[in-house]
Amino acid sequence: MKRKVLLIYTGGTIGMEKDYETGSLKAFDFGNIFRKIPEMNLLECEVSVHPFSEPLDSSDVGPKEWKIIANYIGKNYEKYDGFLILHGTDTMSYTASALSFMLKNLRKPVILTGSQLPIGDLRTDAKENLLTSLYYTSLYENDEAVIQEVAVYFEYKLLRGNRTLKYSAEYFDAYQTPNYHLLGQSGVHLNVEKDFLWRPKTDEKFTVDSHISQDVLFWRIFPGMHLEHFSEIPNMKVLILQVFGSGTIFNTEKTQQTLQLLRERGTEIVVVSQCVSGGISFGKYSNSNIFTKIGAISGHDMTAESAISKAMHLLENPNYEGSFAENFNKNLCGEVTFDLEN
Repeated sequence: MKRKVLLIYTGGTIGMEKDYETGSLKAFDFGNIFRKIPEMNLLECEVSVHPFSEPLDSSDVGPKEWKIIANYIGKNYEKYDGFLILHGTDTMSYTASALSFMLKNLRKPVILTGSQLPIGDLRTDAKENLLTSLYYTSLYENDEAVIQEVAVYFEYKLLRGNRTLKYSAEYFDAYQTPNYHLLGQSGVHLNVEKDFLWRPKTDEKFTVDSHISQDVLFWRIFPGMHLEHFSEIPNMKVLILQVFGSGTIFNTEKTQQTLQLLRERGTEIVVVSQCVSGGISFGKYSNSNIFTKIGAISGHDMTAESAISKAMHLLENPNYEGSFAENFNKNLCGEVTFDLEN
C-alpha cells in the first residue's frame, strides 16, 4: 500500500529557480514539481501538493503562518500518513519548534526541509533534501509511523525539530542539534536511530492547540549593558534572557534590583545559555544564584528558538493547568534533556 504524503510549500530558496536569461531567481511553480523532479514518481508514496497562495521568504513566516500550517495539518490529519513542509532555512527552526508544541500527541511524521541553493540550480541540494524527506515522511513499520514527531531533514541528517539551530548560511550542512542525537542519517542506507525517537506519553488523541502569545521578549546579555532598559518596556509578560555560560550574569546589586522589579510586576524570566552546546545550571557559579533568588526559570539545554516558541505557546494558554513556570519546566515533546517531572 502506498502511503499518502501531503507536501506543504511555504516558500524559500528550495522553491526558486534561475532565469538564465536575466540571471535572477524567480519563484518555481510547484504545480510542475513532478515534471521538474521526475524521480518523485518512483517513490513508494502518493504525494499531494498544497502551496501557499503566495510563497514567503522565511523571514516573513511567524505566528500567523504557524497557525495556518498547524490547522491545515489538523484538517487533513486523517487523510494523510505524513506531512512534509518546504520552508526557507532562516527561520525553519522556529517553525519546527512551534509546530512541535502546537501538534499534540502526534503519531505521524511532520518533517520540514529546504535548501541552500534553488531547486533549478545545477548544484542544488534541494533534490536530495526533498526526496529523502519524502522517504522518511512515508516510512511505516507494522502499520505504525516510524517518525512520530516534528523533525527537520537537511544534508543527510534527520534532526528533532525543536532541538535544531541553523549554524551556517554558507554550507549545505546548515543545521545542528548540539544537545541531542541525530534521529537518522542518509548514506548508502537510510538509517533511523529508534532509541532517540520521541513518543507521546499518553494515549490521548491527536489535537491541534494553535495558541500563540506574542508578549514574549528575547534579550541577549552582553558586558556593560544597562539592564534598567527592561523597566521601560510595558506589558512584558515573559523575558527570555540569553546569559553567559551555564547561567551567569553581572553580580551587582543593580542587576538584582532590576530583575526583582520585573518579577514583582509579574514578568516571567526564562534563562537560556549563549553557548551552542550545554545548558543552564543554577548554583554552579555564584553569579547564577541571583536567578534562584528571584524565581527565574531555567531553560536547561533548550535552544533559543525552542525556548521562545515554547514560551509563546504556554503564555496564558487556557489549555494548560498550572502556572507558566510549572508547564515550562516540563519536557513537553523532547525539547529539553532534563525532565523536572521526574
